[in-house]
Amino acid sequence: METPGNLFVVAAPSGAGKSSLVKALLELDSHLRVSISHTTRAPRGQEQHGREYWFIGTDEFQGMVARGEFFEWAEVHGNRYGTSRVGIEQRLMAGEDVVLEIDYQGALQIKQIFPNAVLIFILPPSWQELEQRLRRRGEDHPDVIAQRMVNARIEVAQARHFDYVIINGLFETALFDLKTVVHSQRLKYVTQRRAKSAVFTALDLA
Repeated sequence: METPGNLFVVAAPSGAGKSSLVKALLELDSHLRVSISHTTRAPRGQEQHGREYWFIGTDEFQGMVARGEFFEWAEVHGNRYGTSRVGIEQRLMAGEDVVLEIDYQGALQIKQIFPNAVLIFILPPSWQELEQRLRRRGEDHPDVIAQRMVNARIEVAQARHFDYVIINGLFETALFDLKTVVHSQRLKYVTQRRAKSAVFTALDLA
């Protein structure tokens, strides 16, 4: 599907700083829009329905799966997460750039459906630092943290399938790298041709 808008897909193991980086990027880039995923998990901390996620029940989620309403969906840490197909397609066709925060399973699914999607994986600087970050959040029981660390090794191994890899050791550096990826994608020939078709036609480049 050729669209004038760009689709950026950001994945990372839990605790790597994906959500913080995407939030900071959105504050700096007014041309980016975040796609809010649906999930069956309960809200954490100050999370709100319709802001971080659409929090729905398992039956409602399954109904959306059956109706083909998700671009992708996956089960992560015992909960289901899905991305609305209609919402993303409408924004991309309108020329908006969309960023998704999802797990690697969903990212790879989207790449198959939408080859132009730009996949970005956020890595922690070390396993020790990742575990410390999970503990500092103070949201999970030690057993849950242990399971997240087991899952993280599986998730990190998938980084080789992504277009870009950013190591979040120093937040400011990782944010700069993320901004650079977004800006560079917008300047690619094929991207400019899609987004600025009138200019390319006028210059006999279409």
